[in-house]
Amino acid sequence: MEIVYDRTGLHRYMREAVRVSGDNPVLIDRYLNDAIEVDVDCICDGETVYVAGVMEHIEEAGIHSGDSACSLPPYSLSPSMVTELKAETEAMAKALGVVGLMNVQYAIQNDTIYVLEVNPRASRTVPFVAKATGVPVAKIGARVMAGARLATDFHLDDDMVATHVAVKEAVFPFARFPNVDTILGPEMKSTGEVMGLDTSFERAFAKSQLGAGIVLPERGTVFLSIKDADKRGLPLLARRLTEMGFSILATKGTAARIREAGFPVKTVNKVLEGRPHCVDAIRSGEVQLVVNTASTPQSIADSFEIRRSSLTHFVPHYTTIAGARAAVHAIAALKAGTLEVAPLQSYFRGSF
Repeated sequence: MEIVYDRTGLHRYMREAVRVSGDNPVLIDRYLNDAIEVDVDCICDGETVYVAGVMEHIEEAGIHSGDSACSLPPYSLSPSMVTELKAETEAMAKALGVVGLMNVQYAIQNDTIYVLEVNPRASRTVPFVAKATGVPVAKIGARVMAGARLATDFHLDDDMVATHVAVKEAVFPFARFPNVDTILGPEMKSTGEVMGLDTSFERAFAKSQLGAGIVLPERGTVFLSIKDADKRGLPLLARRLTEMGFSILATKGTAARIREAGFPVKTVNKVLEGRPHCVDAIRSGEVQLVVNTASTPQSIADSFEIRRSSLTHFVPHYTTIAGARAAVHAIAALKAGTLEVAPLQSYFRGSF
């Protein structure tokens, strides 16, 4: 699976896809730029629907759902949007005659909701939803399939307001394999996941990073190399980093955009522009955080050494602007105070 951006890329991919798949068909679909992806898990007994969890992905649509971090409840969607997502999920579950678990993946672009896929089965998000809410989702789904009724056999309230936020983060095996690229895309690369729980999204995200083995820095230098489509979000990112006392190091195009916005930045060469370059800075310990977003095959290939050097030198790095924003918010939360630890059970109440 691949996202192509021009006719040349399409021709190249079709040649490769036909060679791999033989007589099998190739599916081509339109990609939604700058869309928010949402997972919704529910249980239906044919008449009643219980929406177990609405999860907003942190990485934008186009990153495989298994590789994207996600937040339950959603951290940026409006209450009206969440209500609409629940209503559409309920309508589809009843129309499909689902008895048991169902998962829906949505994309939201400019307040328009798109249905990506509907799966009348349990999904990989069910364990996360169960841990995040305290509701034994799989157990209830199995009992419903055996004839139990949601309205009479369980005490469920999908309108209950959560007092905490749960963030799921994917865990990747990149360090175990040489020359593997860490950039995220539509093909799943993760081999596990962790969860952070706290009273705010920022603190929960910080805990999820710690659980995944990522230690976010609270001072030092941040290296930025951002694709053109993401540069409109650069001024806000640069402002937050500057306010927290970080120095910013960036490649020429990224540095120019930051400088235009009025924030201090030091320019560094790309690898192809000669030494000393950005990879030298990472390897020498001058950089404490890396944000590198790329889109075209050429830009991805050119920036491979940035991502690989970050991995091998244990420098936290993010390959999407959405992930970088979440990390910066988490750093601000870390600088504001320490993270407390509480038993999982202390976040939940009630019986089912």
